[in-house]
Amino acid sequence: MGRNNKARLLILLSTGLLAVSVLLGLCLGASNIRPTVLVATLFAGEPDDFLYRILLTVRLPRVTAALLAGSALAVSGAIIQSVLNNPLASPNIIGVNAGAGLFVLLASAFLPADPFLLPLSAFSGALLACMMVLAITMTGRLSRVLLVLTGFAVNSIFSAGMNTIMILYPDAYIGAGNFLAGGLSSVTSNVLVYPSVFIAAGFILALLCSKGLNILNLGADSAKTLGMNVNACRCAYLAIAAILAGAAVSFAGMIGFVGLLVPHGVKLMIGQDNRYVIPASALTGGIFVILCDLLARTLFLPYELPVGILMSLMGGPFFLYLILKNRRKE
Repeated sequence: MGRNNKARLLILLSTGLLAVSVLLGLCLGASNIRPTVLVATLFAGEPDDFLYRILLTVRLPRVTAALLAGSALAVSGAIIQSVLNNPLASPNIIGVNAGAGLFVLLASAFLPADPFLLPLSAFSGALLACMMVLAITMTGRLSRVLLVLTGFAVNSIFSAGMNTIMILYPDAYIGAGNFLAGGLSSVTSNVLVYPSVFIAAGFILALLCSKGLNILNLGADSAKTLGMNVNACRCAYLAIAAILAGAAVSFAGMIGFVGLLVPHGVKLMIGQDNRYVIPASALTGGIFVILCDLLARTLFLPYELPVGILMSLMGGPFFLYLILKNRRKE
């Protein structure tokens, strides 16, 4: 089967699996709900009904948040890997998530009344981290491992800033521990309104720029030969990645490794064509986070594990494997 046919098949299957994942996320939890009861409650339930309130105020916002965060972080990771031409790069590895997190805490400390400022400030912090890493890479040719070390340095700077804000302004962000671990338990529908707009805009822009990302995959010299302004395009594409990652961090917290694991899995199945990688990453990223969040809230009942911890348990060993694999090549 050709690559394009495989890609279309993966997108079709992922769409079906996403619907199943959403259904599982809504039905399973501390108390399980049968699908027939779920449908009847959503379409004919009374606002005063306990089950109706649980679905509308807890499970539906949580599943929606997992879908949005997973899709945004996966697409952001795919863009960053193409722009930096580095399979080890992802939003949490190069400090994008940490930059967004720092600016979210700053906005919460000094301008807590405006919910629109959270995704906007998260985008600003994510963009700053992207530009810092890009500026360092443009000073000279770095190996893949050295680029990751650069990202860790940027990550540590922003993490220190977050810790400082939380010490000086302990009320800056309610539930900061859940935010740092990457959890979706406190997400409400109101919190998702503005980030969903940012994510939708970022996803549309990513699809429009997919051909340009394919040209960048050929290398900077080849891209220049084809008439591309490489530096300007890199900045523009990283801005799109920052929109997506920043919006996700603003409500989901420091969820890591989605932007590393999902694009790798997608590219392994359908190749490097970003025209298909981006929509496939969005779908599989949403599936991945929904299912991981479902496991995190059901495996240890009556206790709940932040989904970011589960992501780190899976992503950490995979990241070490990639480092060793690329180190052997170099």
